[in-house]
Amino acid sequence: MKNIVFIIAALSTALAGYGQRLVVAQDGSGKYTTIQAAFDAIPVHHEKPVELYVKKGIYKEVLTLPAGKDHVILTGEDKDQTIITYDNHTGTVSPKGDTINTYTSATLFIQASDFKASNLTFQNNAGFTAGQAVAVFAFGDKLAFDNCRFMGFQDVLFCSGPNSRQYYRNCYIEGTTDFIFGPATVVFQNCLIHSKKNSHITAASTPQDHAYGFVFIDCKLTADVGLNGVTLGRPWRPYSSVTYIRCEMGSQIIPQGWNNWKNEANEQTARYAEYKSTGPGAQALARASWSKQLNDNEAKAYTLKNILAGNDNWMPFATK
Repeated sequence: MKNIVFIIAALSTALAGYGQRLVVAQDGSGKYTTIQAAFDAIPVHHEKPVELYVKKGIYKEVLTLPAGKDHVILTGEDKDQTIITYDNHTGTVSPKGDTINTYTSATLFIQASDFKASNLTFQNNAGFTAGQAVAVFAFGDKLAFDNCRFMGFQDVLFCSGPNSRQYYRNCYIEGTTDFIFGPATVVFQNCLIHSKKNSHITAASTPQDHAYGFVFIDCKLTADVGLNGVTLGRPWRPYSSVTYIRCEMGSQIIPQGWNNWKNEANEQTARYAEYKSTGPGAQALARASWSKQLNDNEAKAYTLKNILAGNDNWMPFATK
């Protein structure tokens, strides 16, 4: 019995002090050649941050960072040349024989919390006509991304945790339909949002009791040449909340701005707003009557502290 107690105590001490840098490299110059192998090596319930440094390469993997493996920092050598990619999409069959759907199609599944990523590309390259094909399924709480690219077509970035807080800074996000979607509370700051089809940028499913859904701050909205029918969003669920603060919008954005997902009842509940949008796509007077243009006092509430801090005062990347 004493030996068991000693082993448990020793293991607890080891986990509490676990904090190191693991190198992933396809050429064998690191400790691991795949990212999933490095994820697997991280102990559950460790308390100190563990950095995974990923050298340049195309990593064709379906990755899962499970709940309990918190405090992981995933850093790429170069965002344009460190690419995590796969091509699962709805309707295909997994190696286990299951039919893949939106919830199971991701290249990267983040179930853990306190996760940070920088200098990486996350991609689902299933193709333009493949249907729902998620690049990142972001479920855990306190997830932060800096200088990353999210690439794909339909349903690229699934901000999927209803109680998840997420932050994206200096990121590039592209897609066709509903390519930023889900129930999480999310801030996108200084990001480039690129549409590849006349369709919808967001499909938020914000819970009714959540004050904030998706908030875009100082972002730029661009599109492939010739597009002229892009909306700022449509409500996946009735209380969808999406706000654009000081965003530059190209001519691809339709004058009315928003779409009710063919359901007029959504117009009574969806929470869609803008503040000081600029560019040819910023046509405040033509916007849907059920959306809102914030005044100066209302816009002051959209701070990172108000949106993300919560009860534990979380501030991603020590931002304010």
